[in-house]
Amino acid sequence: MKADIGRMVFEKWLLSIGAESEHRFHPTRRWRFDFAWPAIKVAVEIEGGTWAAGRHTRPAGYAGDCCKYNAAVLLGWRVLRYTTQMIGNPDTRDEILQLVKEEGHEKA
Repeated sequence: MKADIGRMVFEKWLLSIGAESEHRFHPTRRWRFDFAWPAIKVAVEIEGGTWAAGRHTRPAGYAGDCCKYNAAVLLGWRVLRYTTQMIGNPDTRDEILQLVKEEGHEKA
């Protein structure tokens, strides 16, 4: 329950600094970023289930994520990836703010 509240607070914070949720970034695939600033091509992905053998850590899920993130880079995106355990760390917010500010987003 506490982790869910922490994630909700983190997600609300991302939206407050101008992120869009569930942004579809690829022209032909249905891939989406958890949060993104499309105008500056910056995205944040929250990887759940990393300690519970979730989709992101199983072979097929991991390979699919590699394809998604490589495609994003080829399209000019910069993607920050975090586990659910990392989103409560103040360094996580600092990293996001740093990148979004570097790219010139006005709300950060």
